[in-house]
Amino acid sequence: MTEPVRVAQSIDDVPAAPSVVTIGVFDGVHRGHASIVGRATAAAEDAGVRSIAVTFDRHPIEIVRPGTVPKYLQTLDGKVTALLAEGIDLVYVIEFTHEFSRRSALDFIDHTLCGPIDAKRVVVGENFRFGHHATGDAEVLAEQGASHGFDVEAVTLLEEEGTPISSSVIREHLLDGQVEWAARALGRPHVLEGPVVRGDERGRAIGFPTANLEVDDRMCIPADGVYAGHATVVGDGTIWQAAISIGTNPTFGGTRRTVEAYVLDVDLDVYGRHMALSFEHRIRGQVAFDSVKTLVAAIDDDVARTRKLLTR
Repeated sequence: MTEPVRVAQSIDDVPAAPSVVTIGVFDGVHRGHASIVGRATAAAEDAGVRSIAVTFDRHPIEIVRPGTVPKYLQTLDGKVTALLAEGIDLVYVIEFTHEFSRRSALDFIDHTLCGPIDAKRVVVGENFRFGHHATGDAEVLAEQGASHGFDVEAVTLLEEEGTPISSSVIREHLLDGQVEWAARALGRPHVLEGPVVRGDERGRAIGFPTANLEVDDRMCIPADGVYAGHATVVGDGTIWQAAISIGTNPTFGGTRRTVEAYVLDVDLDVYGRHMALSFEHRIRGQVAFDSVKTLVAAIDDDVARTRKLLTR
């Protein structure tokens, strides 16, 4: 039996069938996104049709306002995987080009929601905008749905501590070092991934060998400081506790910003491997210590606090 299509990168790759559709950038696939996706998958199940998430291969701002694109909470592959994990039957990834950005709201409906997708219901967040100059919204969708054969549900945004959950607000909290708030809004800790590369090896010289992660500079890296989290070698599956440092190593006069993890209780040889780091608790900010001895004492405390926080 042929496996059903789960990911499509062209409308031609989408098998023709009735659908309940949700649309969005979905950066981070946070709890707010999950509530919208959940409404779509539930509606699809009730109607006996498939669910489709329509998203984009990049943030639209990359095209419409070059140079102002926000840092990403998630890679494209991570986003697709997360949407499928939320129960979506098919993810349609649109290549967001200059030509696509100039499509009107009505053209978007005709080219995306009709045809093989055959939308019967469209579920979006209440702040959803689409089309050239963002002229389309949930009200426009509903008006057009009457003549295109679909109805529309606009979902109220979830809140965390009185603040509406959005990718931009999560990003702000991460850039301020508030990884605990971000984790609550995301529904999981923020994660950075990348290959492990050789650093200056100062950590090994003072008794704390670290794995230096090469992170795509388009990703959202939390504020400089020390964090408690976990390290996983991708493809291995084993999870270790880790004290993670972000910063320029000011004690040694460093200028290059790095992300490095001291993995507790094991000395790993992971150079060249792909590692994922989760950010679960902030321990302290970056500090320029007056001596290596003082630095070592601080790292000892960081490790003890990491162990206590993660064990708790």
